Amino acid sequence: MTVLASLLIAGNINADQIKIGTEGAYPPWNSKDAAGNLIGFEVDLANELCAIMKRECTIVEQDWDGMIPALVGRKFDAIMAGMSITDERKQTITFSQGYADEVASFAVVKGSSLEGMDTPEGINLSLGGSAVTKSLKTLTKALEGKTVCTQTGTIHQNFLDSGDVGKINLQTYKTQDEVNLDLTAGRCDVALAAAVAFTDYAAKSGTSVVLVGPTLSGGAFGNGVGVGIRQAGDDEVGKRDAQLLKDFNKAIDKARKQGIIRELAIKHFGFDASM
Repeated sequence: MTVLASLLIAGNINADQIKIGTEGAYPPWNSKDAAGNLIGFEVDLANELCAIMKRECTIVEQDWDGMIPALVGRKFDAIMAGMSITDERKQTITFSQGYADEVASFAVVKGSSLEGMDTPEGINLSLGGSAVTKSLKTLTKALEGKTVCTQTGTIHQNFLDSGDVGKINLQTYKTQDEVNLDLTAGRCDVALAAAVAFTDYAAKSGTSVVLVGPTLSGGAFGNGVGVGIRQAGDDEVGKRDAQLLKDFNKAIDKARKQGIIRELAIKHFGFDASM
């Protein structure tokens, strides 16, 4: 074992402890209470998974745009931050099995001309076909000339950058809170994020933000939300990462079978989002 690997294992990468990074700014997935404590679906789920694994866990806050670099740089051992499993991200890190679905949706302030868009209730981009093509054309027409806002570095930005809804006036923000505030302030015509991010904001803030158009999944939106973990290497630290992936997968299986994920999803989302 190299000296560096020994130091890492003895320090931040302690074999009996797990440090989990979350954003703390994407309710109801993860956020902070008035006292600054990390709360939300993933904070509760992380604690449950750690109890199942019989491991001591610490949950730390990390800005979204530095989340993957911080994991790779060994600032923490795992990510639980509403991070969807995508092929692009799997080039850099690996993922556990999915623990929850995250459908995306557009949102506007009530009274917008975009309310009542004539589209199906849901579009799965992975299915393709004429129905998806028709729905995307409807969205393209509806969004033409509109300012669309979303959080930077997300699957939502990837979708809007893909060209599937034409060339739009895209405005990106560091956090979802900033997206919500500019949407209600009228600086965005429409915004795109996880549907529950908008419904949670509307319920807690009392603002008249409403979902419009279809829910979106598949394709650029990935295959559910999972625990992000470093890709395994051949050294001792890499072997520990490989074991951590196995441990999380087993814990997620057990939490699903025991109904823990379902209960937490209903508590935070209002519906069963477990996979």
